[in-house]
This record gives sequence, structure tokens and C-alpha cells, in this order.
Amino acid sequence: MTELAIHTADRDIADDLCEQVRSAYADRTPLRIVAGDTRAFYGRPVEGKDLNMAAHSGIVSYDPVELVVTVRAGTRLSALNAALAEKNQMLAFEPPIFGEASTIGGAVAAGLSGPRRPWAGAARDFVLGTRIITQEGKLLRFGGEVMKNVAGYDLSRLMVGAQGTLGVLADISFKVLPIPTSNHSLRLSMGLKDALGKLAELGRQPLPITAAAWHAGELFIRLEGGASSVNATKERLGGEPLSADFWQQLRDHQHAFFAPDAAKALWRLSLPPNTSPLSLDISDNDIFYDWGGSQRWVKTSVAADTLRKACQQAGGHATCFTPHTQGGAESPFTPLNPVVEKYHRNLKTELDAHGIFNPGRLYAAF
Repeated sequence: MTELAIHTADRDIADDLCEQVRSAYADRTPLRIVAGDTRAFYGRPVEGKDLNMAAHSGIVSYDPVELVVTVRAGTRLSALNAALAEKNQMLAFEPPIFGEASTIGGAVAAGLSGPRRPWAGAARDFVLGTRIITQEGKLLRFGGEVMKNVAGYDLSRLMVGAQGTLGVLADISFKVLPIPTSNHSLRLSMGLKDALGKLAELGRQPLPITAAAWHAGELFIRLEGGASSVNATKERLGGEPLSADFWQQLRDHQHAFFAPDAAKALWRLSLPPNTSPLSLDISDNDIFYDWGGSQRWVKTSVAADTLRKACQQAGGHATCFTPHTQGGAESPFTPLNPVVEKYHRNLKTELDAHGIFNPGRLYAAF
């Protein structure tokens, strides 16, 4: 494994973090795991002593030939992206950056992915292995640095989206991918019904599409890959050129659509591919279709139960991104059915017997 030089500011404070966790476990002290704190809005608020991961930062190892990087959880996403870009590589799942202080550990804990997700894969698909601080304050390694190494692999993936409720992510190993050699983004004036039909049609063809969205009468598409393939598809689809910054703004919620609205909460609807518009009293201007329509951002004052029932009937679920204190749902995540809740409780009990890791972050009861 080829190691790149680590910046002098990078530090490994795993021993200190383990000691803090051991102390909290012995005293039954709840811990609020935090680094950049840019995703505090996502999930329920946590009351506890801060376990600050920000200083546990830096690239541990990076082999551009093998397309593998191992990084400490407190490393800023901007720094990691810059280091990968120097070798013309990237995190293919495009983790959102909600502020300069956003860290890779927070991105993995939240489990969120950007516009490329339906075409490249989700965050968990690129996690090869982790080092995790357990409830007893032990630093254990799960998985490895190659896809075929499956020892503990599922536990590493289990940490993706767990919001720090099952353990403390110390280091994460990722599969990275080359940055496409050619790209082009375009916009087409098109109504929602026609746009959804167009996306369904294009989805059945081997085209170099890596992002597709619709909002307020416009269809947005990103093409990436070999120059000949991108150019041929560009000529076929036509439309007006679109700045590549559009996708970064959508990914990071910097687009004007995401401006706070005191009268409406922001929801993320996750739905099966090719799902028709839901029967909800929401204007097209208050809906932003992403992931070719499978992810829909909605600004609405519609009751949480009504919204979730409509999503459930379509085979999906809804998550509230507006904190309860600012008008959002009391439970940001879809309530669990009794069977699934039982498994969640059993898993939480096994990995966090005293409930010290981000208690109540996902659900009030655990």
C-alpha cells in the first residue's frame, strides 16, 4: 500500500477517544458524537457529553492504483475530495457537504448520497472496512481494504446511516473511482409528466447518464464518461447547456429551492423507480425531483402522517429534514413496525447496552 504524506495538522487521537468511551461506559454517561456538527439538523437532538472527533483527522493511506483510501473520521470532506482530485479520483457516491466543517465520518454516519447515487451506488456500497470504537472503549477493525475481504464487512456497512448510535467510527476505508474523462450537463424545458416518461425511456438504454432531476418545468441531465459517448448523447438530447455547479448546489442544498420557509417543512421522499406523482396537495414549485424521480424533495405543511401514508402506499418512505423546533415532524424518520423495531432494539442492546452512543438520535425510545 502506497502511503501519501500526511499533513502535519493530521492526528490520530484514537487512544484518547477510547479512554473517553471507556469512562462513559463505566459511568453510564450519554455521549453526543460530534465533529463538524453540520448535520445536527438530520435526526433528533441528542443530550449528552460531547465526544469530539474533529481532531481525529487525516488520510491514513491511499493507493491510487488500487483505488483504495483509508481516512480518519474527523477528516474534512473538502480535504479528502481535494486529495483524491489530485490523482483524478473521487468518492463516487458524492456525499453532501453542508458546510466547510463537514467531515467524512459525519457523511458515513448520515448515510446520505448525492445525485450520482442511482447510477454509481450508495455510500454503503463503497465502504470496504472500518475501525470502530466499541461500547467498552475497544478499537476494533472490521472489513478490510479489498471488496473480497468479507470478515466483518456487514458490520462496517451497518454503521452507514446509523448516526453513531451503534459505535464510534474512527477510520473508514473506501473504494474510490476515477473522475470521468468527459462530462456535459444540459437542461430541457419539459412538464413533469413528459419528464418522467423521458427518464423512464432513457433509463432503459445504455447511456452515460449520471444524474437526472426535474423542477419547475425543467429537466436536468448530467452526462459523464468517454468523450465519444458523451458527445453522441449530447447531440441526441439537445437542450441548453447547464453549469456543472448545478449538481453541487443540489447535492449540498445550496439551490434556491432549499431556502428555509417558515411555513413549510423540508421532506425527503424515497420512492421506487418510475413512481407516478403522489396524490398530495403540493404545487410543482414545491417539489424537486432527484435521482430520476426516486428521491423527491418536498416543501410542505402537509401533516407527517398524511405524507408518510402516501409514500408507504407507493412502496417508499418519508424523512423530515426540518428540525422539530423549526416546524418539522416530531419523529424525523418513519416509525418502525413492531417486527423491525424489535430487531433494532436487539441490535442496539447488543452493541450499546447502556445506551451511551447518541441516544435518541434516530428514535426517542433508543
